[in-house]
Amino acid sequence: MYQKTVGIVLHVLKYNDSSNIVHVYTRDRGRVAFLVKASRSRKAGVRPTLFQPLSMVELEADFRPKANLHRVKEAKAWMPYASLPFHPYKSSIAMFLSEFLYRALREEEPDEYLFAYLQHSICWLDECGDSFSNFHIVFLLRLSRFLGLYPNLSRYTEGCYFDMLNACFTPSVPESGAFLKPDEAARVQMLLRMNYETMHLFSMSRAERNRCLTIINDYYRLHIPDFPVLKSLEVLKELFD
Repeated sequence: MYQKTVGIVLHVLKYNDSSNIVHVYTRDRGRVAFLVKASRSRKAGVRPTLFQPLSMVELEADFRPKANLHRVKEAKAWMPYASLPFHPYKSSIAMFLSEFLYRALREEEPDEYLFAYLQHSICWLDECGDSFSNFHIVFLLRLSRFLGLYPNLSRYTEGCYFDMLNACFTPSVPESGAFLKPDEAARVQMLLRMNYETMHLFSMSRAERNRCLTIINDYYRLHIPDFPVLKSLEVLKELFD
């Protein structure tokens, strides 16, 4: 049965010489895998160039019960971007976040609040002029709320450790062995106060920002089974002096 949906592109995988598998986080169906023809003809109902990292697309697809792949009949840009695909730093962030979301969003059930968060965040990045070097850090920290991984801040006091496994602050060295010492624990507590409007007030060097990314990646790896070290992470670490 052909139906329309809108969603955010997470990952594209070559299926054969004529088709790709495109993973999309949709507003009304959650994460869905689509089979998309790879024709580059201008007359084709689906153009592969639509499916860039974090592109927002509108799809008409044949949704069949219990099918793992749904064939796409037509596709078009749902919310065209002004700068995201063309700005080298923004496109690098998009590549990293699409890979991150592809690994982190595994539930097929829809979540309207999560989708709204993703949509708002990506549009904010597309529309902002400058001062977005901390965007991906804020994005990932706030994403943890929707995945049930947001740290418990209620027990924080100066000199605490941060227990990475139990997602909380503690006055003594955690037995889990996965923890941050008080100086970095204090920085985590500070970073969790950032939002898109205030993040430009938090100045960080490239080394400090890269350390934050490493910690965030390690944190997700502790809480999501088989979460890998992301290939695009090293590319992102070279940006934003």
